Amino acid sequence: VQLQASGGGLVQAGGSLRLSCAASGRTFSSVAMGWFRQYPGKARESVAAISWSGGSTYYADSVKGRFTISGDSAKNTVYLQMNSLKPEDTAVYYCAIATYTRAMSTLAAGSSYDYWGQGTQVTVSS
Repeated sequence: VQLQASGGGLVQAGGSLRLSCAASGRTFSSVAMGWFRQYPGKARESVAAISWSGGSTYYADSVKGRFTISGDSAKNTVYLQMNSLKPEDTAVYYCAIATYTRAMSTLAAGSSYDYWGQGTQVTVSS
């Protein structure tokens, strides 16, 4: 299974970006997908997640009201619309996919995911 993330780039503070992530490879069904980000020298942290069961979503407090996660379970594709970007959003963003049933409360944990994308750089200038 390969995950291809795209959509990162350089944007001014207050601007918007839309990240996309598509899974390909062997036939499988996902139960949830998520976005994480990583600052240099820091551990990867959860940004948002979506469960295909009922479409429930999770957002980190730092992005609530600014970021929106959406996707297509049939295509194993997930998006992250990022608005009102701040310099502190500058990081490498990773998408991930879970293929086993997970409780919504666990989707903020990286250990809940089975496959990861290669990361896309988001840089927000002040």
